[in-house]
Amino acid sequence: RCPGTEARRAWQATYVRKSVLADVLCSLVSALVGWAVRFGPASLDPGHVPFWIVAALPLAWVGAMLVARSYEQRFLWIGAEEFRRVFFAAMLMLAAVGTVSWALKLDLARGFVVVALPLATVATLLTRYVLRARLHRARGRGLFLQTAVLVGHRNGVGALKRQIEREKYHGYSVVGCLLPGGQHLPAQSLFDGIPVLGGLDDVVAVVERFEVDTVAVLPSPELDGPRLRRLGWDLEKTNAELLLAPAVTEIVGPRVRIRPVCGLPLLHMERPELRGIRRVAKDTVDKTVSALALLALLPVLLGVAAAVGLTSRGGVFYRQERVGRDGQTFSMLKFRSMVAGADAMVDHLAGGNDGNGVLFKQKTDARVTRVGKVLRRYSLDELPQLLNVLRGHMSLVGPRPPLPTEVERYGFDMHRRFLVKPGITGLWQISGRSDLSWDDSVRIDVRYVENWSLTFDFMILWKTVGAVLRGSGAY
Repeated sequence: RCPGTEARRAWQATYVRKSVLADVLCSLVSALVGWAVRFGPASLDPGHVPFWIVAALPLAWVGAMLVARSYEQRFLWIGAEEFRRVFFAAMLMLAAVGTVSWALKLDLARGFVVVALPLATVATLLTRYVLRARLHRARGRGLFLQTAVLVGHRNGVGALKRQIEREKYHGYSVVGCLLPGGQHLPAQSLFDGIPVLGGLDDVVAVVERFEVDTVAVLPSPELDGPRLRRLGWDLEKTNAELLLAPAVTEIVGPRVRIRPVCGLPLLHMERPELRGIRRVAKDTVDKTVSALALLALLPVLLGVAAAVGLTSRGGVFYRQERVGRDGQTFSMLKFRSMVAGADAMVDHLAGGNDGNGVLFKQKTDARVTRVGKVLRRYSLDELPQLLNVLRGHMSLVGPRPPLPTEVERYGFDMHRRFLVKPGITGLWQISGRSDLSWDDSVRIDVRYVENWSLTFDFMILWKTVGAVLRGSGAY
């Protein structure tokens, strides 16, 4: 039997209190810095100039966060909505300051506002990120988890269970499942490593017995609309929340909207943002950032090129044919990290493949040079691909660029990835790289194409830094 729901959720109120306290401290420090910048350090003496605005900013800042609902638990811990609401609160605060000062003819120092509000915004976003990162690390150690039971057929339950295990930082711990006809299974039976606690009629009883936090229901013909509605009513008497998994998976929130159609709330799936002005914006960002990165990294590029050329025979660059957007092939550039003629040695090494069955990888590949090991560990061998981005063959973020031999083995779903350019980094890079199975590689490539947006790209670029420093799957 698991600890009670209230005991497991006690940390949530503490987390919210820490967020409020952090926001107060961020806004207070920002107000002091803004006041000192505007009037000089001597102005911090309350008798020097009116000091009330420094004390007022934290109160107004927390008030704006409350109006923007940035402390509601459904927006915390996971996803970008918390950060969007913090940014919205900052814009609201700026608009309110301007409106009130104009309406009441208050003589607010513009220099103070220009320094204090942006500083408070950045500081708040950073502290929220730090709090979230600490929580995610704790969840990786098995702390602050919500118990969950999965309801549905075996295939759906198994897939959802594996997805939850892949992303433990979301905070769910699966304690069991309920399957159609599960009440007739032997006691203590297991499916995919988790206990089968009963059938579809036993959901409420299981929730009450084990004090479950979350019930995740997958699409099932046995659970039609009226039965789901009654299940929702029955769960209102408990502390458990009800999650409904849609039949269409790998589609994130921005593409899914609930719209009333013929008096019914139906899910509307928007088209993926792959063409038009959004594609132009992505291409513009790609080429601008890659050009600036090449200029900034020029000393690093020259140093790596010298290290490769001076420590082993062969050219500095390695060119390989890859498949890009619309199935067109191109020559992808990398710094050479293996001995010359490494491609011809694959047939002799195939028995020691540590890859996913389609890609050939070895964790201790004898063909990799000493310099190449360092380059691969920190992904420095991929820096020349910035030139591919400038030439329009690749993007900063996208699916992994495949080999023609891989494409020959693709199923129908995987051809979806050719709607966009391959990327230097992507979901594959931040999700484990070579440690991923082939099915997982397929899943995340299709997921990226289905859910592309500039915000999604920036999130992946941010997480790439941590993935490169950790070096997981880099071999």
